[in-house]
Amino acid sequence: MRTAWLGRALAVRAPLVMGILNITPDSFSDGGRFLDPEKAVAQARAMIADGADIIDVGAESTRPYGGAMPVDADDERRRLEPVLARVCALGLPVSIDTMKAVVARWALARGAAMVNDVWGLQRDPAMAEVVAAQGCPVVIMHNRDSADPALDIVVEMESFFARSLAIAERAGIARDRIVLDPGIGFGKTPEQSLQAIGRLDRLGALGLPLLLGASRKRFIDKVSPAPPDRRLGGSIAAHLLGVLNGAAIVRVHDVAETVQALKVAAAIRGCA
Repeated sequence: MRTAWLGRALAVRAPLVMGILNITPDSFSDGGRFLDPEKAVAQARAMIADGADIIDVGAESTRPYGGAMPVDADDERRRLEPVLARVCALGLPVSIDTMKAVVARWALARGAAMVNDVWGLQRDPAMAEVVAAQGCPVVIMHNRDSADPALDIVVEMESFFARSLAIAERAGIARDRIVLDPGIGFGKTPEQSLQAIGRLDRLGALGLPLLLGASRKRFIDKVSPAPPDRRLGGSIAAHLLGVLNGAAIVRVHDVAETVQALKVAAAIRGCA
């Protein structure tokens, strides 16, 4: 079965490390670095060698701080075409990071094993049907069009996920195919992103695996000012605390360093 790997992997070794492969000119941290197909495939190979469990491939920037240029489905597929099947052939599960159902369907037909939807099935009305028809895992991410500092962000996420899970149920998506993502930075103030990580265990009450993507995000800069490529320490700190609070998957740019940190943390906990 296409999706059987997810449950087995989570049972065997959680947390899993999802490596980020952005085939975009304008992603906030590494935009333009992997537009060339050869560089993109080489980066995927490097992340696999560094210990990634999943490769998350995206061809449209969804950076949460504005300024990204919208990409239509044809352009998104054009960027993916020379890369996606080659990355899938490397043997690791590949997630397609897209908010468009037509792109998700296209990518799944070319070997992708999972859909990562930054709008949690609530933006494209056809997305849930595509996921249900393919029987694939889906990451349902919390998002908002704008941040509201007055919100209790965890209560807001719980309400959002209730709506997404209702959509998934109506479409026939099995619960054991669903992963929830708090969407760090998306529609949140830096303070709310910190709160979301610190209170991640509240979302664990929903009984579904949690994915945390805090890599190089702006909230780190608010705590300890640094440009995106100098936020490794903050990223690792956030992911380690997220794992302690229940994250089963971490989505990262820096795979080798994250894998090492998780192994050391697990070894220390095993000796306690």
